[in-house]
Amino acid sequence: MKILRTWGTTVLSSTTAVLKQYHVKASFQDKFLEALRVYIFSSIGARGNIMAAAYYEKGDSNIMWIIERWGNRTSYRYNSKTAAAKLISNLSKTGLAAPVETIFIKDLEFFSKKIWQVAPKAHDQPITVMLFVDVKPGTEHHFLSLNQLAMSAFRDEPGGLIFQFSQVLSHKTRFIVFKQFSNWDAFQYHIKDPALAPVIKFLHTSIKEPPFERGYHRLIQFAPLYQDA
Repeated sequence: MKILRTWGTTVLSSTTAVLKQYHVKASFQDKFLEALRVYIFSSIGARGNIMAAAYYEKGDSNIMWIIERWGNRTSYRYNSKTAAAKLISNLSKTGLAAPVETIFIKDLEFFSKKIWQVAPKAHDQPITVMLFVDVKPGTEHHFLSLNQLAMSAFRDEPGGLIFQFSQVLSHKTRFIVFKQFSNWDAFQYHIKDPALAPVIKFLHTSIKEPPFERGYHRLIQFAPLYQDA
């Protein structure tokens, strides 16, 4: 198995990370919520799974996401043939307002399954944000270096749960930043962190289609729902 070193963290090159976006018809919302829950719980218990979670967008619960990571492509493909996966596939034939969008990504660092399952406390109200960024050609390495510095600082922030930086496999200029915080105060602390300023400056000047805020997605996780005491 090939092993890469990125940002001082071990990255297993065979890891398969996938995002899927579902634009669900309103009349099928409950059916999709249940089907995605079943799929997520089936997946996280499957061999080779690192993480799996389902979300809907704040402000539009008919837009749903699956985010999953597997030890290799074989495990992912095997899981796509399960009864839980077939249930989603069958619902998608009539229950979607647009085709499913599937995005394969390369994580620029590796988190273990244990880290992905770190749970918010019972009194927390988690905030999850995902930002899609398409940078101007030739600026990719600069964007990478800015995030390398910033991510190191972010992990010392109070209330920060997950900071994940990834690149879309089919487009070297497209990146995804995924962040989860324990509550609103932690998120506000983050956006005021001086370490974020160089990244924000870049986003204002070096992306293909400004403003960068159009790439933001505020997500509400509905499966799985881990909770610590």
